[in-house]
Amino acid sequence: MRQSPHPHDDAPDTADAFRRISRLPRGPERDELCRRVVTAWLPMADRLATQFRNRGESAEDLHQVAALGLVKAVHRYDPDRGTAFAGFAVPTVVGEIKRHFRDHMWGVHVPRRVQDLRNRVRRARNELPQSLDGRGPTVAEIAERAALTEEEVRTGLAAMDSYSTLSLDAESRGGDGRAPADSLGGPDPGLDLVVDRVAVGPRLRELPRREREILYLRFFRDMTQRQIADVMGVSQMHVSRLLSRCCARLREEVTADA
Repeated sequence: MRQSPHPHDDAPDTADAFRRISRLPRGPERDELCRRVVTAWLPMADRLATQFRNRGESAEDLHQVAALGLVKAVHRYDPDRGTAFAGFAVPTVVGEIKRHFRDHMWGVHVPRRVQDLRNRVRRARNELPQSLDGRGPTVAEIAERAALTEEEVRTGLAAMDSYSTLSLDAESRGGDGRAPADSLGGPDPGLDLVVDRVAVGPRLRELPRREREILYLRFFRDMTQRQIADVMGVSQMHVSRLLSRCCARLREEVTADA
């Protein structure tokens, strides 16, 4: 059966090569012939890769992905089906590029169904402003244009924020030199003391009232021993001895409980 003409003006004539490939068994000779065919068709793959530029992926990576799709097309092509190689290779290469974007370019994992909704919503939203007097389209208008429900449109809109992520170290758009990481909290050192405070609570309640009060003034009111001595009407030396004795007793009792 005669093959249909290909749409690429500079497409190489590899019909004979493909017929030989289809007859050869797997081995070095067949691999070398496939390599030559891939090299001959690389300009087409490069043109297809260029169509996806400015979408967040480097040109070099796009060309590599397109070349991978071309290799798959060469190995899978059957000349006996009567279709020109270009007609088979183009959707194979484009599909490989789209799969790359779907699997590797999203900032967070998003189910394929949600990714498809995102793409349909994006296309509909880009088409609508041409006929909306400059205002942004509503959810209902996008839903009508994309043939989706309003809930599906909301899901697609939410997925748009998942396609790319911002580094925590990236400078904010305000130009103030701050980064998102600057607004994040750090570990609370008080959390390390939660278990200790819970464990010591019952033992504190068993202390005499004066010793509990001294501990409260020292560790909860952050008063010095001199200030505590003035409040309690005793010497600073006596306050120091009471604090040492109480802390040692609590430590021993809590350790024994543990």
